[in-house]
Order: sequence, then structure tokens, then C-alpha cells
Amino acid sequence: MKSSSSHSGMSLPDQDRDGLGVAVCEPPPERQAAVPASKACRRKRVAMLTLLVILLNPLGNLALAWGMKHIAGTVSLNPMGYVHALFNPFTAMGVALLILWLLTRMALMSWADLSFILPVTAVGYALSALFGQVFLDEKVSRTHWIGILLIVLGAALAGTHYSRTKGKSH
Repeated sequence: MKSSSSHSGMSLPDQDRDGLGVAVCEPPPERQAAVPASKACRRKRVAMLTLLVILLNPLGNLALAWGMKHIAGTVSLNPMGYVHALFNPFTAMGVALLILWLLTRMALMSWADLSFILPVTAVGYALSALFGQVFLDEKVSRTHWIGILLIVLGAALAGTHYSRTKGKSH
């Protein structure tokens, strides 16, 4: 495997670092056509993006819910209430995390099949319920937890098979 110099002056394999010293699976853009990413690298990228999607959604929802429950008054049809709510640091953080979640989910959809992504990332719903119960003192019924268990079991079954539709390669 050839090595290239990073900005730090160190010589590292192309598939380990980019020009900024950040770990990546692909060679620099000028060599991407000649050296495609390996299946292992694609799987690693999909796993990392999946984990981010699973965590960002419940964290964003938790911050948003916390912020909205701690603002004075309720938000109604008046748009100024929403503008006021955005100045709450937790609400703003929740919105930012959910935007990051959306962008990460979009990236994940470019690397993995929808039939894999949706069931596996549904685990985030279980985390949302858990966060609501623990941090927001929400009451989650036994029936609700049974439903969440079914979601997690379904996600585990669907997540046992990673595939990428034929005809699309990155």
C-alpha cells in the first residue's frame, strides 16, 4: 500500500488518514477512481453512521423536549412563540442535534439499503422512551415497554443482514 504525506509531515497509509489527519477508509480524491473502498471500510462507515443516527435522534429529541417543557408559556399558532423557544439553549441544541441527525441519516442512506436502515435505527425509539422516563420523569407503561422490546427484537433481526443493492457502488 502506498503512503502519502499528511499536513503534519508524517507518512501514513492512504486508507488510514486524509490530508487533515482524520481517519478515513478511502484514498485521497485524486486516487478514488483507481482504488475503490473495500467492503470492510464500507461496513465500518455504515456502522459508524448507523450508531450516530441511533444516538443523535433521541439526544436531539431529549434536548428539544427539555427546552420546550422549560419555557414560559406554551407555544401556539403565533410564530413568535417558536422564535422565543429557539432562544432556550436546550431547544436550540435539540434543533441542532436533529439537523445533524438528518444530515447523518442522509449520508447513511447513500451507503446502505433503506430496508436495513429503517429497522436498525428504530432502536433510537427505545432510547427516546428511556431518556423520557429517566430525564423528563415521563411515565412509560408496561405495554409501551413490551412494544419497545418488539421494536428492538425486530431491529436485531433486520440488522443481521447488511446488504447494498446491486448496481450501486461507492
